[in-house]
Amino acid sequence: MRKFLAALLLCAASGTALNCAAGEAAPRDNFYWLGQINKATAVINTDEGLLTKEQGHKFAMGLQRVLAQGDEPGGQRPGLVITFEPLLIDAAGPEITKLHAGRSSQDMLTTVSLAMQREQALELAAALNEMQRSLLKLAEKQQRTILPNYTNGVAAQPNSFAHYLLAYNAAFDRDMQRLQAYYKRLNRSPMGATVLNGTGWPLDRDRMADLLGFDEIAYNTYDAGQVFPQEAPVEMGAVASSIAIHMGSFIEEIMQQYAQPRPWILLREGDGNTYVSSAMPQKRNPGILNKARTDCSTLLGTAVGGVFRAHNIPAGMADGRLLGTDSITRQTISVVKQFNKILNALEVNPERALEELNLDWTCSQEIADELMRKYEVPFRTGHHFASEIVTYARAHNIPPSEFTYADACAIYQRLAQEDAALPQKLPLTEAEFRACLDPVAIVNNRAVKGGPQPSELKIMFAQADKDLAQNINWQKQAAAKVADAEMKLNNEFAALLR
Repeated sequence: MRKFLAALLLCAASGTALNCAAGEAAPRDNFYWLGQINKATAVINTDEGLLTKEQGHKFAMGLQRVLAQGDEPGGQRPGLVITFEPLLIDAAGPEITKLHAGRSSQDMLTTVSLAMQREQALELAAALNEMQRSLLKLAEKQQRTILPNYTNGVAAQPNSFAHYLLAYNAAFDRDMQRLQAYYKRLNRSPMGATVLNGTGWPLDRDRMADLLGFDEIAYNTYDAGQVFPQEAPVEMGAVASSIAIHMGSFIEEIMQQYAQPRPWILLREGDGNTYVSSAMPQKRNPGILNKARTDCSTLLGTAVGGVFRAHNIPAGMADGRLLGTDSITRQTISVVKQFNKILNALEVNPERALEELNLDWTCSQEIADELMRKYEVPFRTGHHFASEIVTYARAHNIPPSEFTYADACAIYQRLAQEDAALPQKLPLTEAEFRACLDPVAIVNNRAVKGGPQPSELKIMFAQADKDLAQNINWQKQAAAKVADAEMKLNNEFAALLR
């Protein structure tokens, strides 16, 4: 008996559920969290005098037997209150059901679900932090890479690849902010709400929340068990949808490269990133891009499912009550980890990207901008002039690098003859005209806040690093709070066993 009690105390005092026979961590499932709720109930009600010390000790011993047996290989791990309680009765007699005073399956199982959801939310936060770390590392390496960006599916302007990556980093940081805001609403304890209107039993809701690692109680008991549980999957679905949309957009831009005969961004071959076609030897299919995009689309479908389950039902129905949140969060974690792998597998060819820019007229707006900036030519007039250059060049298959200054002057003079207000000679010098068609110079000479020029990249990198550090700290602190509460509860329960 003494050895058995020592084993029980060791398991009870551990910070995680241990399989006492195998020394392995037991699943943090419904059974585990029902055990934690019962531990907290026994501790609190004994301290409050609602149970005698003898009852508290007896019930704790019975509960620990159930938990230890459940942690054995093949042991029973019921996940419902009505199937958990018979094991307690077998271990300590019907008197142990005094633990259930002031509780209900509804507030207990909602608490179980919230405790599991917060662990998944923190796992997702850690995955997002790791993915953003990879994104910023890639951006740091690509500060001098200039490539075309697209609007309406058409090459639009030159941009720094780092600037492009930092834009997505900003988007994922907003996703993290959404996740943190959701976590704040998620991590509120419903224990003591019972079914919906509380209980005549003076359960200490605040201490119950503290021992179970919640930040506070869900104050209104009807909201705690009937309204918020339908809302939570919808909000988590919104967080997941935003993440999936950002990832899908990025993935599709990389996917377009695989239609190019000479891409400037590709995945490193092998390691599950690509695979060879069974029929066409030249093909290296971007398998991970296809899978990640498919999984993002599937995640969006799962997220929308949470909305429809909660749609047009009265509070109190089980349709949408936290159902599906587990699936949404786990799918989101999976796609974030896939995306992280994609970022670490990207191989960039800066020379080829610059060549692509110089094959098209993505710098043509700079002609209009420079005419207006230096020579006060109305922008629309300059725009028309640049457009005429592009039309002529494309009709004669002339890339920007081969377009002559003489041809530019001739086109301008023809337009100037139609508008007497314009200088009759092209104001731009040949050097200025050539500079307008240099994508590197255009990017480096941007003057607005938040642009791709090196001085602004430096500011954005500093802010991104600061935001990431704050996000990492938040995740660690939130996880530590849960772990500290768990240790505190297990220690107090161990004292009850003595």
